Amino acid sequence: MKKTVLRNYARLIAQKGGNVQKGQDVLIYASLDQPEFVKMVAEECYACGARMVRVEWSYQPMTKLTYKKANLTTLSKMEDFEVDKLKYRRDKLPVHIYIESDDPDGLKGIDQAKMSKASQARFKIIKPYREAMDNKYQWCIAAVPGAAWAKKVFPNEIRAHAMEKLWEAILYTARVDDDPVAAWEAHNKDLASRCEYLNNLGIETLEYRASNGTDFRVGLLEDALFMGGSECAQGSGIEFNPNIPSEEVFTSPKKGVAEGLVVASKPLSYRGELIENFSIRFEGGKAVEVHAERGEELLREMIGMDEGAAYLGEVALVPYDSPIRNSGVLFYNTLFDENAACHLALGHGFTNVLKDYDKYTTKECYDKGITDSMIHVDFMIGTEDLTITAITRDGKRVPIFENGNWAF
Repeated sequence: MKKTVLRNYARLIAQKGGNVQKGQDVLIYASLDQPEFVKMVAEECYACGARMVRVEWSYQPMTKLTYKKANLTTLSKMEDFEVDKLKYRRDKLPVHIYIESDDPDGLKGIDQAKMSKASQARFKIIKPYREAMDNKYQWCIAAVPGAAWAKKVFPNEIRAHAMEKLWEAILYTARVDDDPVAAWEAHNKDLASRCEYLNNLGIETLEYRASNGTDFRVGLLEDALFMGGSECAQGSGIEFNPNIPSEEVFTSPKKGVAEGLVVASKPLSYRGELIENFSIRFEGGKAVEVHAERGEELLREMIGMDEGAAYLGEVALVPYDSPIRNSGVLFYNTLFDENAACHLALGHGFTNVLKDYDKYTTKECYDKGITDSMIHVDFMIGTEDLTITAITRDGKRVPIFENGNWAF
């Protein structure tokens, strides 16, 4: 891939993704797959005026080895230096940039129950720091090819060709052209206009139906808004794009108000393993029955992580006719696949979708009906024939999606 194109991508992540400001610290989280590109992103962050850029590297085989060899007590403990890192992030609010590249099957065979118990124990320490930072800092998730990921997506290609093809797919869906910053400004404007239309309808319920068996209703909060594209950090007002790419318009639904069956339309990569051909049935807002051809036990593990994990934290609207779906690529990565189809998310909801959210405490946001959980896992339900109908608070039925695409 040409370095000039990669430089444009790195600049997009720093300028429109994290929107790094002069004097800010930046934390980049990345695997060992594309160190030269990570260096480019760091250079672009410094060009924006960053005070200090730090990179925290990870390596899937090492993660797998650690969960295999270390005991549960050790894995469950938050060391003092880890707590100090949380304090630094809470107090300094650095820009967080996540560069994904992991193998979708990279943790296959790991003891998932052991991982869950360790995560649950550590989250008790992490949660107050996460809530103290929530909505107050800029962050962005983007991706680069990893060799194993590229071979998973393009199994019939040799490694070098698979890597190049995955680069091409990532850059296409991320709108990286001669001027990607301008392309994203136009894209953000389009998503904002769709949000405005939806927010003016006064939607109480969304009904979903598709020929694969999806037959589902979900309730929305009266004072929650649809969002999409860029967001603004609370306090500073700095605009940033949390996901590159992103095609979604989303909100958080009302906890406890969801009924019916949803059938997944794409595989889900969760904690380094794939869950495939699955469905979830909801009663009283809660996932009460799950089935999967592959990964059913992992799916059960996921919705049992805590009380909120079986409830919905997000409903997202994405047209079937989107750049990611039109690419013809199944990415096996939620950042991309969630933006190829309408999706839902189990677990944690977004407090910033509430009108005047900054006037409420986090607990008050939860009391209003935002789901509280340690997980937030998106899964795709959009199909070519998906129909979504809005029922407004004054009783009108308004088509939102027809044949998988926007009805307006």
